[in-house]
Formats: sequence, structure tokens, C-alpha cells
Amino acid sequence: MLEIKDLHVKFNDSSREAVGGISLKINDGEIVGLVGESGSGKTVTAMSIAGLLPRKRCTYTGDILLNGNDLLHAQRSELRKLHGKDIGVVFQDPMDSADPLMKIGRQIGEVLEIHTNLSASERKEKVLKAMSEVDLQDPEKIYNSYPHELSGGMLQRAMIAAAIVIEPNLLLLDEPTTALDVTTQAQILSLLSRLNKDLGISMLLISHNMGVVRQLCTRIAVMRRGLIVEEGPALEVFNNPQHPYTQHLIQAIPTREGRKNG
Repeated sequence: MLEIKDLHVKFNDSSREAVGGISLKINDGEIVGLVGESGSGKTVTAMSIAGLLPRKRCTYTGDILLNGNDLLHAQRSELRKLHGKDIGVVFQDPMDSADPLMKIGRQIGEVLEIHTNLSASERKEKVLKAMSEVDLQDPEKIYNSYPHELSGGMLQRAMIAAAIVIEPNLLLLDEPTTALDVTTQAQILSLLSRLNKDLGISMLLISHNMGVVRQLCTRIAVMRRGLIVEEGPALEVFNNPQHPYTQHLIQAIPTREGRKNG
């Protein structure tokens, strides 16, 4: 599936590496959480996987392989063939991801226009199916709606539908619930868990929130200052954290009573 080998990224205007030589694997059907505070390097790692690294503004070495295909050093034209088709991406704020002037159905189906030879009616059928899979009520109505006509939770579901409509191998989730209220956040996490089980899509969840990671992920990698300082099965990491930084992140998880663990 996805394999990151000794990834180094250093921006030209910085004195230290944003990512200092990390290695990470995601196996078929696995949900891996990459967690750490702002500046830890997790977002730069996600950008490297998603092909969004500003290559002229940084130096980078290592390998990122998706089913043997090179993502880090590939030409942009090659990356465009892989992204959308083999990798779906869901970003933090759905309003930033959505085109305000394009109807939802067209946005979800855009990847099908690019990567398939399906007819317009076949594309619409797949779009409506994807909308149903992410629990969007009244798909026909939403298909013809604009982003501003949907709530934040509904729009994030639509963006997830856009990411899964072509059934990619990997879903890259960059803080997908941060902009949502607690109730909607729980619904989205439940949805992602179900999609993983039903469709077998592997996922990489980028987050600063250990509580969110604990709910969804089967394995966790903790990043600090560009390095992975701890990695292991989720239960093992939460029940017996080895690194002081991991212990600190876990202690900071709010309890139901509003207090922090510890």
C-alpha cells in the first residue's frame, strides 16, 4: 500500500528540516493516525503524499511509494493520474475545499470525468451512490445544491463522497473534523470507520487531537520536531506510551467531565 522511506523535507527559508527522516507504512485496509502539535511535520508529510509540496521552495529526499508508484519524485502529470483515482484527500475546512460556484453533484463527479469513460448518466448514478454511502439525505436535492446551501457537516460528507466516489486505495484525511462541532465530528468519525470496514479503503488521519485518533485509528505514529518519536498499535500506545511527548499528548485529552486525563 503506502510506504514512506527516510523522508527529509527542508524549506529554503528555514534553518532546520520540517521532516527529518521518517519512515512509515500503511497496509491494506488499515487506518493509521499521524499525530502531533503544530509544527511537528505531520502536515508537511501529508503535503508530500498528496503532491502539494512546493518543490521550488524546498529540498526533499527519500521515497513515498503507493503500490510501488513513486509519489515524491514523480512529474506533476503522473501525479495527476494517481490523485483522485488512487488517492482521495479530505481537508480540514470543507468550505475551503469546495468550489462555491459549482453544484455539489458536479464537484463529486469531477474525478469520474477525469479518470473514467463513463457516460453522464453513469457518472450521476455513481455520485448518488457515493452520497448515499456517506449518509447524505435526499441525494437528488443535494446533487443540485451549491456549497453555501449545506451545513458544515453536510458539506464535509459531500467532500468525503468526492474522495471515495472512484473508490481509491488510500484516503488522506488532513484534520477532517477540526472545523466541525462535537456532535458532527463524532458522526464523521463513525462514517469514516464504516467506510473503512465496508469499502476496505486504507486511511491516513493527520491530526493534533489524540482523542480523535483514539476513536478511529488502528495504529498511531507520533511526530515531534520532524521525527516520529513513537509508533505502534493504537491500544498499545494509549495504554503504555513510551515517549514523554506521547504521554503528554494523552494526558491532555479532555475527559467526559471536562477535566484532563492524568
